[in-house]
This record gives sequence, structure tokens and C-alpha cells, in this order.
Amino acid sequence: MSRLAAFFRAFWFLARPYFADRRERTVAVGLLAAIVVLNLASVGLSVWFNSWYNDFYNALQEKDFDAFKTLLLTFSAVAAAFIIVAVYRYYLQQMLQIRWRKWLTEHWLRDWLGDKRYYHMQMLGLDTDNPDQRIAEDLRLFPAYSLSLTLGLMNAVVTLVSFLGILWSLSGDFAISLGGTEYQIPGYMVWFAIVYAAVGTGLTHWIGKPLVKLNFDRQQVEADFRFHLVRVREHAEGIAFQHGEAVEQAGLARRFMAVFNNTYAIMRRTKKLTWFTAGYGQIAVIFPFVVAAPRYFSGGIQLGGLMQTVSAFGQVQEALSYIITAYTDIAEWQAVIDRLTGFQDGMAKARALAAEKQIGVDADGEMLAVGPLALALPDGRPLLDVQALDLAAGDSLLVGGRSGSGKSTLLRAVAGLWLFGRGHVRRPADAASLFLPQKPYLPLGSLRAALAYPRDPADFSDADYRAALAALDLGHLAPRLAEEAYWSQQLSGGEQQRVQLARALLLKPRWLYLDEATSALDTATEAKALAALRDALPDAAVISIGHRPALQQFHRRHAMLESQPQGPAQGPA
Repeated sequence: MSRLAAFFRAFWFLARPYFADRRERTVAVGLLAAIVVLNLASVGLSVWFNSWYNDFYNALQEKDFDAFKTLLLTFSAVAAAFIIVAVYRYYLQQMLQIRWRKWLTEHWLRDWLGDKRYYHMQMLGLDTDNPDQRIAEDLRLFPAYSLSLTLGLMNAVVTLVSFLGILWSLSGDFAISLGGTEYQIPGYMVWFAIVYAAVGTGLTHWIGKPLVKLNFDRQQVEADFRFHLVRVREHAEGIAFQHGEAVEQAGLARRFMAVFNNTYAIMRRTKKLTWFTAGYGQIAVIFPFVVAAPRYFSGGIQLGGLMQTVSAFGQVQEALSYIITAYTDIAEWQAVIDRLTGFQDGMAKARALAAEKQIGVDADGEMLAVGPLALALPDGRPLLDVQALDLAAGDSLLVGGRSGSGKSTLLRAVAGLWLFGRGHVRRPADAASLFLPQKPYLPLGSLRAALAYPRDPADFSDADYRAALAALDLGHLAPRLAEEAYWSQQLSGGEQQRVQLARALLLKPRWLYLDEATSALDTATEAKALAALRDALPDAAVISIGHRPALQQFHRRHAMLESQPQGPAQGPA
């Protein structure tokens, strides 16, 4: 029972925010209320059809043609109403479902992307189970299953309440002799339905319980397989140069085997469940006839009464068997909720760690002032100690040091990304700063969007774009400004770095941070690119990570991080 309570608490935790949202709740509650009313109307029409069975089959038995015609006309009118109810119930449910998914997607994306949480989760290993899968797929399935299964449960309860009294009154008494004494069982068909459904539900849960974990694992292994297919596409050139096809084939085959084994396990378990549920459903067709037959053949009820009884029994039995018929969907629903709550927990942990961060960053200064600052690795080991580092507006500083001494981590701390360590950083505002990493990020879309990122491409004229490209020897790309492409694959590593530097020429930051941002360029191209930056941004302050000679000529000040045999690196020195 505690597991069931925990499941519904998790469901309510995920579902409540949408219906409590100030802007959405009126429409959401209104749609839900309309769907509930239509569901109740559907059950009411089913009750009417149950009564109609009695009159219709009695008319057939008595060969009453006039009653037969009247009942057919009545059926046509009520059936039309039933169709209208069914159509709008489906339409409004789909409308609520897509609005709910839209709201969930917007809010989860905002939460995931907000405060660099996506970065911190990756850095802390809290998103190993494919956040893209959870946002794209699980947020699609959650409202779909939540609506269909909860409304289905409501339908089952209302149907049970509506038909239980009807079946009780139609059942009559069942006489059974034990030890020479005759006992009368009132409403015996109700008890038969309850026992039949209870046994079926228990056996269904026993057979189908493993499907919950299997469905949880399915999304994980499917997402892992797709992710590595994308990795092959993104790194096609590196794989081709190094003849890594056999390794990639083996890796993809291994990951697909996990998909295959999981799918095969689901198939085997579903086969066992289907053996039972299909048999259960087929027996349910004939079972009420067998149970009600004694009263019919004894003359206690007419054919219409028999058919009405069978119909009512079917409704009660179907309502009681709701878990049996929906078990596979319930198992998938539980897996979806488990995955989403796990993702929420990961975001909560990242949020808590960020709140506990002891590296203070004030982005409101007129100069860069770092220190004292002690940076550590995620496992707590000390990495770098900085006693004092200052940089005034318009100045330039090149920071060097051995690999692993903490150069890039220093820039991460200045940017406010690093969570581990303690100390203080004061720097100019984000709007005046631009950080360019060694591996450029070129978003999907037009070349204009890649150059202007993260600004609106409309902020700059074609002349601005062409001038920036020409300054970095990328004039051949100017005719492709409007072209949308996967630029990370279309351009070489050096071209990507130059597009990123062209971005700096467009955005004109007053503070520019470069982390090995020219490492893919040859010496002459690097020198020309740095000269273009100096000419376009004469008053900008620049702090760079790197070792190459052209960088040394581009910066007025040089500093080294000194690695220590024991303990953290020290610097700048």
C-alpha cells in the first residue's frame, strides 16, 4: 500500500503544477470538467442501452413488430447522441493533453536550462539517463497516460456504481444446498462478478509486474542507442580518418543488443500476460450466460431479461477488471513517472549544489578581480589557488601552464560555471562579456544565426556579417548567410573557430575571454585573426588561455600557473 501511495504522491507532484498555474488553470479545469461530464454522459447512455436490451429482445421474442420499429428509431437517436459524446470527449481530451504537454515542456526546459542547470547536471553526472529523452518522450507520454488512465478509472468507478444496483436487482436469489439446508444468495451475479474480477486482477498483477521495470529500461536503452548513432554522425570524419568503423559497429551492435534483449523480455512477459488476459476476456463473454442460464431456463426471466442481465454483468465485470485491461499502460505510466521524478531529483540536486556554491561571482564591476580563490575538483581534491588576479579595462592577459593545472577551470569560475571551491570573483556584467571556448558552438539554423549567437540575427546588417567574415578570411561563406545547415559538420575545425571569432567582431564585447580559441588555426591565420580582433576591438580587455607565440604578441601581460608536486597549482605567477 505504501508503494501505491508513493506512486500517487509522485503523480500528484508532477501533475499539480499545471492545474495550479494561474494562467492555465481556468482552461485546464474547464476542459477537464467538460471531459468528465461527457464521460458521465457516456455512462448514462450505456445505462439506457442496458434497459433498451430488455425491451428490444422481448419484442423479438414476442414478435412485436411495432415495438421493434419504435425501439430501432429510439436506438438511432440515442446512438447519434452517443457518437457526438464520443467524438467531443476524444477531441477535448486531446486538446487538454497537448496543452498540458506544451506547458510541461516549456516549464521543464526553463528549469533545465535555467541557472546553467543543464551544464551542472552534466558536470555532476546527474543526466546520464538522456534528458533529451525525458523532455521529448516522457513529457509526451505523461499527460497522455495520466488523462486516459485516470479518466478510465473514473469511468470504471461510475460504471460500477451505475450497474451494480441494476445487476443486483436483475440477479434475483440463488439457492444452494449445503448439508441438507438450502441457502439463498441474494444478487448472486454481483458476487460472481466480484470474485471473477478479483481473481483476474490478482493474477494479472502477478504475471505483469515485471513490465514496470522492463518499460523503464526500454526508454533508457533506446535513447542510448539513438544517442550513439548521433555521435557517429557528428564525428563521422574522425571515425573515417582513423578507420574506426569496426569499433563503432561493435559499439552500436552492443547497444542495439541491449535494445533487442529488453524488447524480447517485454515480448515474452507480454505474451504471458496476453495468454491470461485474452483467456479472461473470452471467458467473460460466455460466463454471464452460464451463470444466468438457470433462471432463464426455469422461466424466471425472459430473453430480454437475460440479455439485460448479461449486459449489466458485462459492465460490472469490465469495470471491476479495469486494472486487467489497462495493466500494460499502467506499467508504462509508472515507468514514465519514475523517469520524470528521477530527472526532477537530478535537477533538484544540481539546484541545491549551486545554492551551496562558495565561489561568489559579482558581475557588476568595471574590472576583473579574482581572488583569493581556491578551486577544487568535483571529488574534493584541490586544483588551483589564486591569491590575486586583476585586469583593468582595455588591458590583456595571457594565462599559461601545464595541462591539468586548472587554466580552463579558472575561466569557468570567472564565468560563474564552476561549483567546487571557495573564494570570490568580481567581473563586468554579462552583457559586456563574451566567452569563446576551444570547441565552438554553432547552433542549428542559418549562418547568420551562428554568427550572431546568442543575439537576434536581425540586430546586424548583411554588411556587418560580410565585413566580419572578410576580416577572418571567410568571405567565401558570405553567399551562404541565409543557408540553414549543420555548420559543425559543414565547416572544418579552423573555420568553426574563425566563425566564432567573427562573432566577437559582430558583438563587440568590452571583455573577451578566449580559451584556446585559436588552437585549430595555422600560425599565419592565427596572427591575422588576432590582428583583426585587435583592430576591431581596440578598447576591449582580453584574457586568454594558450601557449602559442602569436598569443604572446597579442597580450601585454603574461602569467603562468605553476603546478606543484603536492597540492594545487599556484598562480598566476
